[in-house]
Amino acid sequence: MQEEEDAEQRGPESNERIEIEDPESEEIGEEKPEQKIAKMRDELKNCRHEKQEYMDGWQRAKADYVNALKRFETDVKTSEFRGKVRAVETLLPAFDALERAKEHGDVPDGFMGIAKQLESAFASLGLEEIGKVGARFDPMIHDAIGQDFAESLETDDTITVVLEKGWRIGDDVIRPAKVRVAHFSPEV
Repeated sequence: MQEEEDAEQRGPESNERIEIEDPESEEIGEEKPEQKIAKMRDELKNCRHEKQEYMDGWQRAKADYVNALKRFETDVKTSEFRGKVRAVETLLPAFDALERAKEHGDVPDGFMGIAKQLESAFASLGLEEIGKVGARFDPMIHDAIGQDFAESLETDDTITVVLEKGWRIGDDVIRPAKVRVAHFSPEV
């Protein structure tokens, strides 16, 4: 009988002994718990690293988007301002001609209506006149064409004559005013 058991444990074609494993022993290929934990920790570490990369990328993309919106808004405002400036620069020579004609009293009533329409259009664009007689000379907004004698120190460096009006929109000068400036000299 021992021989039959030995024959059953041997393969039918070989005389080798086949060992029957104990069901309580570890299966081949199954990892030990410590190995499973280490492997899971590595996977968790990789997932956290990957999550951080995605989060960083998302934050950069969000910042780029916000910056692009700000840049677009700035570009729109800049384009709007440039459009206003071009319109004003195109119409200023005609307006100057009407202003000179008004000073000489040679303007028919129809042209006076046009001048008023231009004035209201300029006002709606935010255009402001620069250069008034008696105002202090400012080289940032005035272009000195000549000098006149000032009678006192108080009138020194003031505008005596406006030869051509200047214009600005907000703080941006479209065209500086061409003026003559008073200069006080106590020696004269």
